[in-house]
Amino acid sequence: MKEVKVLGTGCANCRNTIVLIETIAREKGVEISLQKVDQLQDIMSYGVMSTPGVVIDGKVVHAGGVPARGKVEGWF
Repeated sequence: MKEVKVLGTGCANCRNTIVLIETIAREKGVEISLQKVDQLQDIMSYGVMSTPGVVIDGKVVHAGGVPARGKVEGWF
């Protein structure tokens, strides 16, 4: 199971990123544990200054804007 965190304060791009990740993981049959991190201090602890950010298994893989579908597919 992959541990996925979406970093963001609740903007539309953050919500769209969550939906995109959930959809692609489901399509690929990948089990994920998805967590939303919305506290600014916690977001900054990852070094992310532009949201949404995505952290997979402790590693920042994306920051700033909704990731492209192809990029998300590559994570899974």
